[in-house]
Amino acid sequence: MQPMMRVFGAALASSALVLGMAPLATAAEQGQAQPEFKVGAIDWKPCEEVPTIDCGFLTLPIDYAKPNGEKFQLAVSRRKANDPAQRIGAMVINPGGPGGSGVDFSFGADRYFSKEIVDRFDVIGFDPRGVARSQPIKCSLDLLQKSPSEYPKSKAEFDRLVAFNKELRADCRKQSGAIFDHASTRDVAHDIDSIRRALGEQKINYYGVSYGTIMGQHYAEQYGRNIRAMIIDSNMDHSLGTWKFLETEARGADDMFNEWVKWSDRTPASPFYGKDLRKIWKDLLARADRGELVDESGRKITAENLGANVVGMGYGPSFKPFADWIATLVAGAPAPAKAFAAGETAENPFAGIFCNDYNLRVGSWGEYQALNALENRVAPNTRGSSIGHGAMMGCVGFPKATNAQRPLKIKNAPKILLTNSRYDTATVYEWAVNAHRQSRDTTVFVTYEGWGHGVYDRSECTLKINNEYLLSLKLPRNGTTCAAVEPPLEPAVLSAKPKVTVGPF
Repeated sequence: MQPMMRVFGAALASSALVLGMAPLATAAEQGQAQPEFKVGAIDWKPCEEVPTIDCGFLTLPIDYAKPNGEKFQLAVSRRKANDPAQRIGAMVINPGGPGGSGVDFSFGADRYFSKEIVDRFDVIGFDPRGVARSQPIKCSLDLLQKSPSEYPKSKAEFDRLVAFNKELRADCRKQSGAIFDHASTRDVAHDIDSIRRALGEQKINYYGVSYGTIMGQHYAEQYGRNIRAMIIDSNMDHSLGTWKFLETEARGADDMFNEWVKWSDRTPASPFYGKDLRKIWKDLLARADRGELVDESGRKITAENLGANVVGMGYGPSFKPFADWIATLVAGAPAPAKAFAAGETAENPFAGIFCNDYNLRVGSWGEYQALNALENRVAPNTRGSSIGHGAMMGCVGFPKATNAQRPLKIKNAPKILLTNSRYDTATVYEWAVNAHRQSRDTTVFVTYEGWGHGVYDRSECTLKINNEYLLSLKLPRNGTTCAAVEPPLEPAVLSAKPKVTVGPF
């Protein structure tokens, strides 16, 4: 699966006084019957990258069911509140992924959150187990580079992808060790509470965006009593099976395409203003199917590539840059190769995290054909969703997930703020609606009626709601909406926001 460059970026840090050895965890604290264990202190030192922020490691069990077994080092960062006299508490943050570094996110917390938030909260970043500094899941780079197409055209190609995935999984497990089998968000939720205990905090605050919302959801289910405030921004739905996951992602991609067309129709700065963009796009897809489109490196641009760039464009959204890129293709010139997606490295947390969180499995070539027909039917303009498709095909051939999907059940948590954009190609709006439906007694749902991935500061309205809740626990009426704000024409407007390279969610 091809990770994408997050357009809205990420930022956070960490801080809170360590009070020595934390008390033993109780069964109630753990959310389930587990052996008790001691959480040690974090040995804070100035971060090498940003010395004004503290960095350290927390020694934790790889398998919480075996607390005296093999351990790993969880990387944690702490940006102390700028105004200690007005400090409210510690806020743990996660930028999504799977594979996003919360430590890196913390380095730019003052550029992501409002001044009053970093003034009054110790912002705590952490790299989830299997990610970045926390015993990262690794795979052989030469093997990753041999990945076959995730769009097989025959049973033989499908079988080759299945065989490759099995080989890749075995390689990743060998390269990574025991952490590979214990990197699900259920495990991460236990780590978050271990951080709380190491900090000596009775309750914590949490802000998680995108894949970080699953971590928040799991934490609320298991440790709800330990939450003061929680924002889950741009939500995953951890209840969907393969068919519904693929269908909803595809619909989100096609919706963003339609929104891009509407933007072009109302925006004189669009190169397609006053033109029949739907016909232009249809012709472009046909040229791609005939193999007539290439980028600057000479590689073919497929119809699926075009659709994937619609999905990537939707993160910002980058309506104008995407329109300019398409105009280059329409004119017959080779397009810039970078487009709106980034590549992979030898660190590959997707296999160990996502495939253990989602049991999206395709059992046969025939089932794949039916699923592919579904996504093309739902989203003909984008040939489905590159994210949904890639997530599904990235786990083909894997055994069952250890933390498989199930309905969300939050019972003992305070009110949680759940937010989502109406148009989001990563965490589609339907997911937030469904996550709220499953937790309507504990979540307050706020919709940003515009576009893009990440809601926190999309508008004065969203910023006010988020900040008031964090500072005073004041929440709006459930079902509140914030009006759409027309996206900037150039991405440079967003350049001050911290950026982080993570997975698609």
